[in-house]
Amino acid sequence: MLETSVRLLRLLALLQSRRDWSGAELAARLEVTGRTVRNDVERLRILGYEIHSSTGITGGYRLSPGKTVPPLLLDDEEAVAVAVGLSAAAAGSVAGIEEPSVRALAKLQQTLPTRLRGRVDAVRRATVFAAGGGPAVDPQNLTIVAAAIRDHERLRFDYTGHSGDTTRIVEPQRLVYTGQRWYLLAWDLDRDDWRTFRADRITPRPPAGPRFTPRELTDEEATDRVRRGVGSLAWPYQAEVRLHAPAAALAGRIPPEAGLLVPIDEQTCLFQTGTGSLLGLVTFVTKLGVGFTAVNPPELRELLSSLATTYAAAAEPPRE
Repeated sequence: MLETSVRLLRLLALLQSRRDWSGAELAARLEVTGRTVRNDVERLRILGYEIHSSTGITGGYRLSPGKTVPPLLLDDEEAVAVAVGLSAAAAGSVAGIEEPSVRALAKLQQTLPTRLRGRVDAVRRATVFAAGGGPAVDPQNLTIVAAAIRDHERLRFDYTGHSGDTTRIVEPQRLVYTGQRWYLLAWDLDRDDWRTFRADRITPRPPAGPRFTPRELTDEEATDRVRRGVGSLAWPYQAEVRLHAPAAALAGRIPPEAGLLVPIDEQTCLFQTGTGSLLGLVTFVTKLGVGFTAVNPPELRELLSSLATTYAAAAEPPRE
């Protein structure tokens, strides 16, 4: 009986780990026959899990949403990640989710083994969550977007951008949180190009679909694309400034949403950003306290030349 129970838990963990499984894949993972898999799936259905099955070459099993939230099976790393994530959510990064996050965190901590509880507490004590850094996102909208990404389904939504309200149809790829704002990175079907959207300005128009094949994209590439889009393309001026310091030394002083740092060599890096005020950009870069060279646009170099003349005159001793 114990062996069957353990096998059921392993089967449930597999079904929860991804969207679709074939019977042969499950049988191989569990080292049982296809008949045993079918019997175990039926046992899970009796316990209240919604598991759909289909036959044929593309047939298989899928764990679907039910009427209630069933127990989730988490490994050690997943449990710690969920606990820390709930702590961040409780700090107010998503609108209206603070109090439910506290309740969920309390339930999770009751079931965490002592060894994991200590790891979670250590992270929480060492971390300060700066709430209110950016606009809050409707959690329902965020869930719809995340589901479309997970299921590889096209997403249609209304978007409030700099040029007004538009309706977009995209292939959603990633949600990226910069520490202040949530962004959706997607392939815009009308523009036939990558686009970055602020999640707080998205109003989904369900249902999602049809399904698409996701483009090859690493998490690092997704983050870089969002930083480029946020720090540059949305502004009147796209700027490049060569900073006379290593990228690693400046990474902690330049927030991700400000732009992209590209290492050039061990002593310099390129800061790619965007701005509505070149004077504001000069002020920001000057406060870094490192030497710099304006690369683009030409207007930035002209402004620096003009400022240099003004400052040189201001540094002259006063006339008697």
